[in-house]
Amino acid sequence: MNKQHTANGKKKSSQSEILRGKLEISRSGMGFVIVEDREKDILVKPNDFGRAFHGDTVKVQVMNPQDKSKRPEGKISSVVERKQTEFIGNISIKEKSAFFIAGGNSPMPDFHIDFSRLNGAKDGDRVVAKFLKWDKSDKKPEGEIIAVMTAENEADMAMKEIIVHAGFPLQFDDAVLKAADALLPNISREELKKRKDCRDILTFTIDPVDAKDFDDAISIRNLDNGNYEIGVHIADVSHFVTPGSIIDKAAYERATSVYLPDRVNPMLPEKISNELCSLRPNEDKYTFSVVFQINNRAEIKHKWIGRTVIHSNHRFSYEEVQKIIETEDGLHNKPILLLDGLAKQFRKERFDNGAINFSSQEVKFKLDENGKPVGIMIKESRDANKLVEEFMLLANRTVAEYVSKIKVNKEPIPFSYRTHEDPDPEKLKPFVAFAKKCGYEFDMTDEKTIAKSFNNLLIEVKGTTEEHVLGQLGIRTMAKAKYTSENVGHYGLGFENYCHFTSPIRRYPDVMVHRVMQSIIDKNLFIDKAMEEKNKHCSDKERAAMEAERASNKYKQVEFMQQFLGEEFEGVISGVSGFGFWVETVAHKCEGLVSIKDLSFYDDFKQDEADYSLIGLRSGRRFRMGDHVTIKVVAANLDKRQLDYEWVTEVEGKAKQVKGRASKDSAKSIFKPPAKKVIKTK
Repeated sequence: MNKQHTANGKKKSSQSEILRGKLEISRSGMGFVIVEDREKDILVKPNDFGRAFHGDTVKVQVMNPQDKSKRPEGKISSVVERKQTEFIGNISIKEKSAFFIAGGNSPMPDFHIDFSRLNGAKDGDRVVAKFLKWDKSDKKPEGEIIAVMTAENEADMAMKEIIVHAGFPLQFDDAVLKAADALLPNISREELKKRKDCRDILTFTIDPVDAKDFDDAISIRNLDNGNYEIGVHIADVSHFVTPGSIIDKAAYERATSVYLPDRVNPMLPEKISNELCSLRPNEDKYTFSVVFQINNRAEIKHKWIGRTVIHSNHRFSYEEVQKIIETEDGLHNKPILLLDGLAKQFRKERFDNGAINFSSQEVKFKLDENGKPVGIMIKESRDANKLVEEFMLLANRTVAEYVSKIKVNKEPIPFSYRTHEDPDPEKLKPFVAFAKKCGYEFDMTDEKTIAKSFNNLLIEVKGTTEEHVLGQLGIRTMAKAKYTSENVGHYGLGFENYCHFTSPIRRYPDVMVHRVMQSIIDKNLFIDKAMEEKNKHCSDKERAAMEAERASNKYKQVEFMQQFLGEEFEGVISGVSGFGFWVETVAHKCEGLVSIKDLSFYDDFKQDEADYSLIGLRSGRRFRMGDHVTIKVVAANLDKRQLDYEWVTEVEGKAKQVKGRASKDSAKSIFKPPAKKVIKTK
């Protein structure tokens, strides 16, 4: 075969080419490989899946690359990376064999389960199966049962299914747990010689009140020259988790912890995350630190990066620190007030230099002892949160700046930058036009004026009915942040250099950053040729975790709103599509769909994409993002994680107050066709 190489390095011939992409299998059984930067997906028939499952990253051989008139078709030649290795389904046990049958919408081959790997499962049980291998000689994949799912707690089972479907294992292998248990917490004399000893400096952690692992701490002391020495100390996970170890492989597979309303699916075993590396008070801990000398004007006079040992004197919650900031009284109030003052100066400087002040509310569920939601809490970022945020941003930025200057043969070393690309002017146009309709002007001259316009808008809409919708739409117009070796800066933060260094307990890229940083300090550069592949893996897993978190929050919303079936609430339109509009209740922040089918009783509605609205063709009635409406909760489907709302007309609401519910005939009367425009001709 006359092979040649294309510009992007893919092998190509006149008859076929090999591409890398993600396999998606539809309910019908047909497969499609989605390749980045390629307009058309590649069709793959069921007999050509090879050993691949739905969601896997694969290499596909395209059979008709030259024929542009036909849809490209291909065969899976190999599996590059499994989306998931654990699956939920049912076990079928016969006299001589046992098979696992996966659930879900995408077809999956049955797993053959050896009787020695049933782990107590009985015929018909709902189970979690782990994929082991699928050799070329095997007709079916081999697996083992790792858990039997009981129906005692439906919500618990739903959370586990969300985690597994997102591609995250539910538990660590015994070998991983055994390796973690063998790690020792001792602070050895030999290791102390390699580190700066910061144990006699005032140090404390500031975290949520319910936090179980503490991966960052702040130290502070006065210097003789009048400056302050402020240390940002991060749990030294890379000391315990060495490259290529069994724990490292398990952490890389997950790449991130997953935070659901009632649990955390951790990246690292609890022995490491909650004990060895957690910066608990009154314990000596290994840390990786960035230490600054800063004056009263928040000017940084000196920076130092290296490994340390610390001793946390106190564990603060955000609420405790907030009270100290507000009252100027309490334990260690002077250093906390000093840090708060510096943080506010850093924050102002960031926004002056082009950072965008997007802020969002965090919705948390109040759960009972069984994990059932009994209330909803709205958490907003306050001064205590911003204090910690600014010093973490400073440390992340400092490390990235340091690494960006290191070159090998005039080339930058492979690294895991956290990047956020400049906004695409074309994607911004609909948002800018919508903002203009709401009375807010945008300067599109360049990236800095766009950022300034965003910040001005966010200040002006504060407290208005447009605040929520414009904030959410603004975030959606932005590119997604990702991990990459290509250092294009972070537009949203206004930084030329940025990375994630401060959360290695819950993010694998931070572990990679620590390793590269230490190799620079040791003058023994760690050149990882697979760094970009690892960055992409971490970005993909981050998105999968976010999807799982959204799905679990949606489940809890539905579970919570079940108690309000038939009740009416004030809401804000949070999204619009051709099949209806979404409404988020003001009281609970729970989102449901008002279907266009239900609206068809009143009028025929058409979507106006540029205006983010639905418009009645006869009446001119408009439902636009940000509008306040009244809805009734009509359905709460846990299986689909779906809330259905019904729009309550103004007439219905008024009639209900006077003499019960009005008929839809009377409600229909508010929809009067718009007056015809008279066009005068000369």
